[in-house]
Amino acid sequence: MPIRDGADATALREAAQRLADGELVAFPTETVYGLGARADDDAAVARIYAAKGRPADHPLIVHVARAEVAQAFAATWPARAQRLAEAFWPGPLTVIVPRAPGMGAAAAGGQDTIGLRCPAHPVAHALLAEAATLGVPGVAAPSANRFGRVSPTLAAHVAAEFDPALWVLDGGACTVGIESAIVDCSRDRPVLLRPGTLTRERIEAALGGESLGERDDHAPRASGTLEAHYAPRAKVRLMDAPALRSALTVLGPLAVGAKPPVAVYSRTVGPLPAGIPGRAMPADAAAAARALFSALRELDACGTPLIWIETPPAESTWDGVRDRLQRAAAAG
Repeated sequence: MPIRDGADATALREAAQRLADGELVAFPTETVYGLGARADDDAAVARIYAAKGRPADHPLIVHVARAEVAQAFAATWPARAQRLAEAFWPGPLTVIVPRAPGMGAAAAGGQDTIGLRCPAHPVAHALLAEAATLGVPGVAAPSANRFGRVSPTLAAHVAAEFDPALWVLDGGACTVGIESAIVDCSRDRPVLLRPGTLTRERIEAALGGESLGERDDHAPRASGTLEAHYAPRAKVRLMDAPALRSALTVLGPLAVGAKPPVAVYSRTVGPLPAGIPGRAMPADAAAAARALFSALRELDACGTPLIWIETPPAESTWDGVRDRLQRAAAAG
């Protein structure tokens, strides 16, 4: 697979040209690595759906180099979207707005709304800016993994998922580690469709104290909001600390040479019985988000049929991590 250094100007120019030509390029953002195609070319966007095995009605997020460019994809630009863009762009927040007719229909999954984001990663910004000089107004990019599986936070994760011909720009480890928060600004009241590392409280403060509504049956479809998502091959079971300790006590130490039936990811439970593989979940919510998908991939590589995970705390700073783990568990 042609992994290229995202800091190399030649690699960036070549990647931008590939996007302009309607080809796919994987690139880093501060959240996760994305699998990108020019958002104004429905045939190019269709290649994303085909590569991921993603349903064509499950919308993508369009990434732009500057907030002003985002408005080209919008039929109207709500004041709420403007306030959120001013507060958090570049950064890990996506806004859903009414879609401009004829713009990004495939990227929007056929809906009359579209998700837009300005990423903060320097490689993503440089790629988007370079592509813009070639006439690419925005890049549709879901996470660069097979649909429904664990998102990638390293170039090597992308390399493990796709055809060797796919171009991947390497920007190192993603610093946020889970996907952006998504706020629907297309209706009468703003709604948090997907939590991220930006808390509900911070988003509401940026909206001038306006409270975020709850997702309902009339909400637009949005990336990463299916009940089952972000799942490793092993079945995930979430347990509170007492239940996890009890289950490990019942399991007990393994006999020498026995294959472990479970791997464990926990903040507070330890040490583990002999022979049980595990990883410590960081105690800080931001660090836990940054480590989450790499940890799931490493635990999945242990080959156990089950991964037991301690349920994160109830504080709002953990909402994004908790959301991803609940969806991973639903896949089992």
